[in-house]
Amino acid sequence: MAVTTTPKAFPRNRQLAINSEFVRVALGLHPQLVEERASELDLFKRLLPDTRYVGEVGLDAGPHHYRSFDLQKQVFRTVLGLCANAGDKILSVHSVRAAKYILDLIEELLPTDRGKVVLHWFTGSVSDAQRGVELGCFFSVNEQMLGTQNGERIARVIPDNRLLTETDGPFFKRAGIPIEPGDVGRTVDKLAELKGVSIQTVQKQVVLNFSALLD
Repeated sequence: MAVTTTPKAFPRNRQLAINSEFVRVALGLHPQLVEERASELDLFKRLLPDTRYVGEVGLDAGPHHYRSFDLQKQVFRTVLGLCANAGDKILSVHSVRAAKYILDLIEELLPTDRGKVVLHWFTGSVSDAQRGVELGCFFSVNEQMLGTQNGERIARVIPDNRLLTETDGPFFKRAGIPIEPGDVGRTVDKLAELKGVSIQTVQKQVVLNFSALLD
C-alpha cells in the first residue's frame, strides 16, 4: 500500500502505479498537513469513490502540529464518516500522542462492518494497543518502531493475526538512505525474535494477514 499525504497527490500516484499488479495507492490527507491543506477535503470527498484505500489520515498531537489539533479532529471525523458511509474502505491511520482520540473516534464513527483500520507505526500504550485489537484494528510495524522498548512491548501484545509490515519509506532512512518498498527483512527478523517463532512463520503470517485485510 502506497499512501499519499494530500488528495492532490492521489491522481498522479495512481497513474504511476496503474500497471503494477501489487501496488495499491491510498487517498490521504496527512494530519501534519491539515493546517495548510484542509481545503482539499472537498477533493478528498470527490476522489474517495475511486479507491478502496485511504491513507495516510489520522491525528498528530506532537509539538510541531498541536496547534492544528482541533482542526485535525474535525477533518478525521469527516474522513471516518465518509468511509463509513461508503463502506469497505481500508484505512492507514497515523497517531502521534493521540492514541485515545484515534480509538475513540474509530469506535464512534467506523463500525467494523463498515471498514478496516490499520494503525500505522503505533506509539500509544500497551493498553491502547489492546483496545485497538478489541476494535478490530490491524497494526503495521517497521524496524524503527521495533527498535524501541515501547514498540517491542506493543508488538508482543498484538495477536499474530493482526500484524502487518511496513517501511514508512522514503521518510524512514537507514544510514541516510531512504528505505525501499518491500525492504522489511529486518522487521520480519525482529518480529520472529519477539514472538519466538521462525522467520518463515512470520512471513507466512503477514501474507495471510494481508489477505484477510483485503477480504
